[in-house]
Amino acid sequence: MAAPQTTLGADLEPPTTDLITLTRHILSRQRALGEEASGDLTMLLIAIQVTSKYIASNVRKARLINLVGLAGASNVQGEDQKKLDVLSNDIMVNALSASGKCSVMVSEEVDEAIIVGGSKGTYAVVFDPLDGSSNIDAGVNVGTIFGIYKVADPSKASVADVLKPGRDLVAAGYTMYGSSCNLVLSTGQGVDGFTLDEALGEFILTHPDIKIPSRGKIYSFNEGNSLHFYEPTNKYLESIKYPSNGKPYSARYIGSMVADVHRTLLYGGIFGYPDDKKSKDGKLRMLYEAFPMSFLTEQAGGVATTGTQRILDVVPKNIHGRCPVFLGSKDDVEDLKKFYAAWDGEKRW
Repeated sequence: MAAPQTTLGADLEPPTTDLITLTRHILSRQRALGEEASGDLTMLLIAIQVTSKYIASNVRKARLINLVGLAGASNVQGEDQKKLDVLSNDIMVNALSASGKCSVMVSEEVDEAIIVGGSKGTYAVVFDPLDGSSNIDAGVNVGTIFGIYKVADPSKASVADVLKPGRDLVAAGYTMYGSSCNLVLSTGQGVDGFTLDEALGEFILTHPDIKIPSRGKIYSFNEGNSLHFYEPTNKYLESIKYPSNGKPYSARYIGSMVADVHRTLLYGGIFGYPDDKKSKDGKLRMLYEAFPMSFLTEQAGGVATTGTQRILDVVPKNIHGRCPVFLGSKDDVEDLKKFYAAWDGEKRW
């Protein structure tokens, strides 16, 4: 007797049999470049993919054991280092060094640029190994942010190879560690999002060609600092909280840049961490926070500004320099820029 056939319901679809992994995606981009592609960027991105899986595993463990506690030191920003910060930094440095494709590194956790001795790597990588780590105990999403520059002369690699505006980035991305592990990447040809399938041990393309809506309904600012905000920022916030059309924006602020920017890319709206009377240059670091996130935002069709200048045009003076950040949906950010254009106060940026 033949076994009864089962049919899928009308609202169910069979799972796809054509999985696009991150490795496959990177290789396809390399093939599209043809003779221009050396394969070095491919190898470097694969190394970053491996570090993301390893850090994701350690973040999960950290929420179960005492790995989150203080390591007994502080980083160059004066922030207390967590054990997981240090571990994540070591994972990144070791993997990038071993790839043989990276000759310069800049990490939030290390005072000076790291020059990889003996390397002929053609790329420099800037990264925050674990952004938002102070939130781990609360179960909040944290992440790794990275940007990649081309090195002018691998035999003479130096800090000058990263003291360049963000528009010179060849790739940027972040990995977010939360209820799922998501890696968002751009190599200058749009933005794609991948989700780690733990059963397969592979990042699978789940959000192809991310496009940020031209206008959103969400703003993401730390309004606890509004006492110190400059006039244009406060006036802009008033305009979206008390609009003439009676439809105010919703406030969503997680306090982890990776999580806040991820939501902004998907749903639209505006994320802001401005300079203010207390933090004259803002709080976010250019090389490994502002530049990679601005690169992704622009590649997704959005806008990123200091209020008066395109972020990707800012030239960093030192590897840990900071700048104001407003990024998100084009129309929302353009609205904010109008308040800065009309301001006759101090224009630092």
